[in-house]
Parts: sequence; structure tokens; C-alpha cells
Amino acid sequence: MKVQLAKNDGLHVNMSNVLVRMAQGLRLSEKRVVAMCMAQLDSVKLDNTGRYKFRLNAQDYAEQFKITPDAAYLQLKEAGNQLLHRIAQQVVDTKKGRNIKRWQWVSFAEYQDGEGWIKLTFNHEMTPHFFLLRKEFTTYKLEQASALRSIYSWRLFELLMQFKSTGLLRMNIDEFCHAMDATETARNNFGELRRRIIEPAVKELISKNNLLIDWVPTKAGRRVSGLEFRFKPNPQTDLF
Repeated sequence: MKVQLAKNDGLHVNMSNVLVRMAQGLRLSEKRVVAMCMAQLDSVKLDNTGRYKFRLNAQDYAEQFKITPDAAYLQLKEAGNQLLHRIAQQVVDTKKGRNIKRWQWVSFAEYQDGEGWIKLTFNHEMTPHFFLLRKEFTTYKLEQASALRSIYSWRLFELLMQFKSTGLLRMNIDEFCHAMDATETARNNFGELRRRIIEPAVKELISKNNLLIDWVPTKAGRRVSGLEFRFKPNPQTDLF
């Protein structure tokens, strides 16, 4: 089913807080496709297998993310190929050790050369994390993330939006690195994490999302054990 998007339509992305904190395993173009599908859920019906099938076209995609049609064609095609292999992962520490859950994002992908559209069917076990949510979920306008050019900025934005009512996000360093899909080098070197992930993401959110953000690392002894982000919308904007 094809959904035509209207300009300035105020589409919202909704996802469970659990999904917000998962390692989503997505690159920027894949994140754009997934978010655009999530924002259309109210206009999409179940197929005969009980799954949600989405159709996106390059023109709508290009307009949403302010890119050229050629770039949109390429990103949709590449995202369709890669999403079949992308895995969202949740890690929870228990008394018996780490519990690891892994979900495949989509079970079907189709791209039509020459026409520039993509069809995706989301894995049935993923849909509870973004459909018919009643509690413990995060929401934001798709247009708030459309200008972002870094997956790290987008993921930090989602983490912040989980706490937009308080303007305070606190996470231990391991949970943060997991949610951000940080590289192994960044996980083991806070200086690298700061330079490559945190500071560029904060800078982009300040410049493109009109957020005012202050952040500090918290320590246990000499080791950085957590992060604290205090944020609020620029008073001259209508972000929240």
C-alpha cells in the first residue's frame, strides 16, 4: 500500500522505550527508512499474514530528508538490501549472567529499478515495539530528525526524547555505548567516545534541532562510569 506524504504533515515516530535503548544496528539511510515506515503506521493495514508491509517511494523520501532524487533512489535500494541483515539487540544483566535478545528488522524487501520504490515487511516480533503502544514509549516528530546527517546524532536524539518531560538523561557508560552502537575502540577509550560520538552528536543537535544541551561524564573512582545530559528546547522554537 502506497502512502502519499503531505508537506509539513507532522508525522510522528513512536517506539517502545526498550527499543530506544537497544542496539539498533542501523546506518543512517536504514534508520531513515525505518523511521519513515514507523511514522506511517496509522495509514498501513495488516497483510494476509498478519504483518505490516510498507511501500516508500523515492520522491517522498527525497522531500522528507531534503536530498536529491538520485540520492534517494540509491539510499532506498541500499537500505532494502541491508535491512534484511540488520539486527536489533537487547542486553540485560541478570543474576545468571547476561541475557541477550536479538530481532531481525524485516522479513521481506523488494525494490523496483527504474521506478524508485521499496516494499518492506517488518518482522512480526518487532512490531510490538512500535505499534499500538499505550505506555513506556518515546515519541517525536519525524521532521525533527530529518535534517540529521549522523546516525549517532539521531540515536542520541531518541535517547533524549525518552526524557523530554524532565530534560535529564542519565545512563551508565555501558548502556550508552550499547544504544549508540559504539565501536569497540570507543567503548574502550572514553576520549575516542567523546571525540567521535558524543561531541559531534551534541553539536549537530544544537545546530539543527535547536536543543540546548549540557553534558558531563560521571565517574566511579578514576573511571568514567556514566553520562548525564541536561537539555531543553531553545525558547524561540516549538520543538516539543
